[in-house]
Order: sequence, then structure tokens, then C-alpha cells
Amino acid sequence: MALLDVTEVLLDPDFMDSTLACERTAQTVGNDGVAVNTVTLMPFSGVVTSNQGDILERIAAGERINGNITIHTMFVLQDGSAGFTADVVQWRGNRYTVSNVNDYEHFGQGFVSASCDIIPLAG
Repeated sequence: MALLDVTEVLLDPDFMDSTLACERTAQTVGNDGVAVNTVTLMPFSGVVTSNQGDILERIAAGERINGNITIHTMFVLQDGSAGFTADVVQWRGNRYTVSNVNDYEHFGQGFVSASCDIIPLAG
């Protein structure tokens, strides 16, 4: 186990945002063969920073704004697994899909660093 414990920073009210919520969707297949989604809303806290910020993408068909954030948290976010879709995070009136999770459970009490893309893309 690594000796660095970032718990103090992740739980420091100067950095931590306690207004985050995670939409976790469990997906099962019904008797008719159609997927059935069950969404559970879970509040959590974390440190939110800009990943690449808002990026204007111009293509032949038009333009759109793609935005993303990074969340460091002790709450284990998921980018999809068997029986679950990728988590969706609610923050400051926007929704973000968890697209990549780095697990740092070996640092002190453990935490994850999650990259999240805004929903929907604007443009």
C-alpha cells in the first residue's frame, strides 16, 4: 500500500463539493427479452475540477460544445460493468456520464479519479 493518504484533502470543506449525486442504473433483461433499467440516486461528495473544460468542435455537419470534468472521491463511481450502465453524475444543474475511472484504493483509505463527459453535447 502507498503511504500517501489524500483523505484530508478530499474531505476538506474548502475543496469538497457535497452537492454531487450519482444516478446508478442497474440493467436486467425481462422475460420478453427487453432490457429493464432501474435507476438509484445516491448523493456523494468529491473534489470537482475541470478536465479539458468546454471545447468547441467544428465538423462539416456543424459545431458542438463538448465539456468534461474530473471528480476525485472516496465514493466508487463506475464507468459500466456487468449488469450496470455507466454512472451519471449530477453537478451544478448538469449531468455527466462517467467515461473513465482510475482506482487509487491503495492510497490510504482509497479514492477514485473519474473523467466525466457532459450530457447532452450542446450545439
